[in-house]
Amino acid sequence: MKDNLIQEKSYDFALKIIELYRKLVKENEYILSKQILRSGTSIGANVEEAQAGQSRADFISKISIASKEAREVCYWLRLLRDSNTISKSEADTLLSEAESIINILTSIVKSTNQSNSKSI
Repeated sequence: MKDNLIQEKSYDFALKIIELYRKLVKENEYILSKQILRSGTSIGANVEEAQAGQSRADFISKISIASKEAREVCYWLRLLRDSNTISKSEADTLLSEAESIINILTSIVKSTNQSNSKSI
């Protein structure tokens, strides 16, 4: 089976978010940690769900949700960074990965929409 870049990247990112969540909980940060855990792991879950989409529209919808979740993760990471809850370097590394995921997801939506409009 051919490797799927976005599946791999979103899965690896989720593992890093779980690691961050555990670190935050050890430091008694429960509210923001749950928010970032939910949105950070939801990216990959929606990518996986998109693979079984019942239609192109369903596929695009799931990939778009994954993109929204990735953007939400960026918000939480900036908030954690700017409140000095996590280091700037840790936040910036994760932000860079999240932005890379957003770029891939955006590209997938655009190319799927373009191929959809060509078949009409």
